[in-house]
Amino acid sequence: MSESTKSTAVVDPKLEAALREAIDAGVFYGRSKRNSNPRMKSSVLYTRNGMEVVNLNVTLDAMDRAASLLRAAKAEGKVVMFVSTQDAFADLVQEFLDRANIPAVTRRWIGGLLTNWPVVSARVAHLKKLRSDLTSGAMDKYVKKERTMAEQELHKLEANLGTFENLVKVPDVLVVIDPVEHQTAVLEAKRLGIPVVAFGNVNSNPDGIEYLVPGNVQGRKSISWFLDRIASALA
Repeated sequence: MSESTKSTAVVDPKLEAALREAIDAGVFYGRSKRNSNPRMKSSVLYTRNGMEVVNLNVTLDAMDRAASLLRAAKAEGKVVMFVSTQDAFADLVQEFLDRANIPAVTRRWIGGLLTNWPVVSARVAHLKKLRSDLTSGAMDKYVKKERTMAEQELHKLEANLGTFENLVKVPDVLVVIDPVEHQTAVLEAKRLGIPVVAFGNVNSNPDGIEYLVPGNVQGRKSISWFLDRIASALA
């Protein structure tokens, strides 16, 4: 075949740019082959020196589908809840939440938060009332010991419930960073039929996760890459 008759593959500039961004962010770093979940095989491009390399074409496709879901949820006024409790990325998560303005769990997941929502919501209501009573002076009529006990209870409630006290109902969509770390949250969402968007490495169990974006959940740049796209979808 002559040079004049050879076909030239055309690369979509947008796709090329998206791939470059993901590569620069280190999203492609997988886990060791022995820790990889066999059900994530389609998300693995190849294995090098015992380490899996994530197929970024799969990642970008999943990210696009997840972003479409979140944009639709935002447009329909649905409640999206975010879950990430890793201390190493707390600052990145806070920056994201400042942009996205959605309820979140950033300290620890309370078992039954979704499946036992009536009880949890009652505790949140108690938290708000207790704070209001303490700040308004309504508890000034009590002795110091009782006020101190109330303050201690408030601090404990805020530590457990404070990051999602603006959650008014069971969320319509759950967004999770590292479903391995937050498998209880994923299981509760699955039980209630709540769609889950998760950023997880190849050791993740895809069961119950409709929108699993495969990628590196241990690198700051990679986490920022994911958070930026979620925030943009919710803008």
